[in-house]
Amino acid sequence: MASGQETGVTAAVLIIGDEILSGRTQDTNLRDIAQFLGGLGVDLGEARTVRDVHVEIVEALNALRTRYDYVITTGGIGPTHDDITADAVAAAFGVELQENPEILEMIARRSELTPARRRMARVPIGGDLVRNVSGGPPGFTIGNVFVLAGVPSIMRGMLTDVGTRLRPGAVTHSRTVRVTGDGEGIIAAPLEAVAKAHPAMSLGSYPFFGPEGYGSNLVLRGRDLDELAATVAELIAALKAIGIANVVEVAG
Repeated sequence: MASGQETGVTAAVLIIGDEILSGRTQDTNLRDIAQFLGGLGVDLGEARTVRDVHVEIVEALNALRTRYDYVITTGGIGPTHDDITADAVAAAFGVELQENPEILEMIARRSELTPARRRMARVPIGGDLVRNVSGGPPGFTIGNVFVLAGVPSIMRGMLTDVGTRLRPGAVTHSRTVRVTGDGEGIIAAPLEAVAKAHPAMSLGSYPFFGPEGYGSNLVLRGRDLDELAATVAELIAALKAIGIANVVEVAG
């Protein structure tokens, strides 16, 4: 359970695809995007997964783009009939789609320009391309929304260009205090007291059970390194004050 978190520049992720919700495909894009945004000081505030259903994509996108500084979508920009993300994004912004000549030329250099492949060249009017360092067709951006591929390797190639367009925030740093031999019921009170004393910090308890027994990793996150170090020391002292002996700061 985590408490506290100062917000700065914010983002949300919208994962699009029936294959994710069916369990057929395991999503790894959320992890990669979260780590990428964290390095830029952008707080990932929410992630949603929706089906390949036009109205559901439009509704989710409109909700997220009004709440967060940025929205990153993944999936649904390929050549098949169920790749409808471009259509839904255009509908959300109330604009039409048009074929981008640069994408058409890029596809034509690689293969025959079939009707299916031309679908990948459609970009909402007013949108801009998101370059793909992997060399494949680009994604696109419109407003505060970045539309990226669902294939992880291609999506990561697009993130490079996305990073140049985001307003960076203050990077959040983390420290971990590890407690072994005592459960969350024992550590809850001192953890809550320290959390209340430092509302700008995020304090989370993540229990584990392994060869060394049971315990919890207490993860502290914040932007101010001095306050973070002081809070770690305060938490360790508070735990030891109630008789918890096996408590130590660990890497990560």
